[in-house]
Amino acid sequence: MMEPVTAKVTEMEPAVGPAAEPRRGRRSRQQTEEIVRYFLAKEGSSTEKPELGGEVASEGEALIKAFQSKNSVIYTLLAYKAEAEIQGGSPTLVKRPLRR
Repeated sequence: MMEPVTAKVTEMEPAVGPAAEPRRGRRSRQQTEEIVRYFLAKEGSSTEKPELGGEVASEGEALIKAFQSKNSVIYTLLAYKAEAEIQGGSPTLVKRPLRR
């Protein structure tokens, strides 16, 4: 008699690390790390004219407060600064994440 076969199912998480990110030269990971900020939608805001309300500390807190409000919308914000970088004698515009 054959023994029953059982399969173990595991969830695969997205790849994190250097293999998942394209290489971009000599910049360190710490220099290019983006900081995400979370905001609730301002009262009276719409998708056509989004307006930021109060900032919250984390995504989880933003989700809870948005769910409790009647608007139930959150915005995430990534801020960058445009800078010129000289490569091979010609300038190239690059974006650098802003620190808080």
